[in-house]
Amino acid sequence: MTQRNLFVRLTAAAAVVMLVAGCSDRPGIDALVPVSAPLAEGAREQVILVASTRERDPRAGVFFNGERSAQLNFAKIDLSVPPTHKPGEIEWPKNGLGNPTTDMVVREAVYRDTESEFLRDLKSELARRPAGKRKVFIFVHGYNTMFSEALYRLAQMATDSDASAVPVLFTWASRATTEGYVYDNNSATAARDQLEETIRLAFGSGAEQVSILAHSMGNWLTVEALRQIRISGKTLPLNKIGDIILAAPDIDVDVFKTQLRRFGKPPKPFVVVVSRDDKALGFSDFLAGKKPRLGEYANDTELVGLGAVVVDMTNVEALDSFNHGKFAQLAAMAPQLQSAIAGAKGTATADTVQLQGVRITGLDPARAAQSAGPALPATAQPASAPAQ
Repeated sequence: MTQRNLFVRLTAAAAVVMLVAGCSDRPGIDALVPVSAPLAEGAREQVILVASTRERDPRAGVFFNGERSAQLNFAKIDLSVPPTHKPGEIEWPKNGLGNPTTDMVVREAVYRDTESEFLRDLKSELARRPAGKRKVFIFVHGYNTMFSEALYRLAQMATDSDASAVPVLFTWASRATTEGYVYDNNSATAARDQLEETIRLAFGSGAEQVSILAHSMGNWLTVEALRQIRISGKTLPLNKIGDIILAAPDIDVDVFKTQLRRFGKPPKPFVVVVSRDDKALGFSDFLAGKKPRLGEYANDTELVGLGAVVVDMTNVEALDSFNHGKFAQLAAMAPQLQSAIAGAKGTATADTVQLQGVRITGLDPARAAQSAGPALPATAQPASAPAQ
């Protein structure tokens, strides 16, 4: 690369960094300070279990920072979501301690020192659910994400979905800066074994089903962890595998193809949520030497042939300025989409469903019924604008 080309690339990258920073609306350092005020009438409580490769942070309101830990850390956090909550949004605590009537707030946060304590919490949460609803939902966030952002995002998802699954956050060591892309990528790669451990703990908890939603760079980590589970010979029980949802995946398309070829065509397809106008993934393209990312790939047919269901949201107007959180809108549309998919079963158009700008490809008659529900969960919500 010539000095001039290097200068142009660095200048463009700096411009993107300033643009993202200027548009950010992020929580403060005290966003996780526990609030003891009474629970507001109509508020929703959420208990989130955490597995993390982040360092513990002694500062009040931080809990975990963006540096890498030598071991997997665990936590249990109780939150409340205000009665004024709007679907798809996070009501950040403002001006110090949050107000339970208007803000999402932490009620109690405790570290767990061992995986056995984490597993005990998980079994306890599952036991609170009736038979048939004892499920686990694991969320793996993307690059440029603070711990508080990932935690509140999962609380918002669990609330909007009104699902019974136990929410589990796997949070890896992101420094939560745009210029930290390489550090974050390496942190995600370094967390593969720990995510595998967390997934195996979920399956060993007695859960009836385990689903995973990964966003942006979290998809690289998730697919790598699943790939190494596959080749380890100690595979997961097929009857307990829920849906593997890859939202706006920040993965090189060629790499993803090799990963799926190694898997073979899965018995239950991955759900890949794409949008061709994703500006955040455009930034990733730029850093990767103009190699397309999976989340903006244009060849749905090829991905379906490899064993994926493709949810194309290119024609959906985004709620965020980067077009990186479009999958959030699937929440409000879920009932209509499920009805459309169920109605397509057995028809000539069963492989493809379109509704309100969303195009779903890869649903054949044999899979239409099973994909109508959890494959399009109301749990899919956007990350805040700067986070991926």
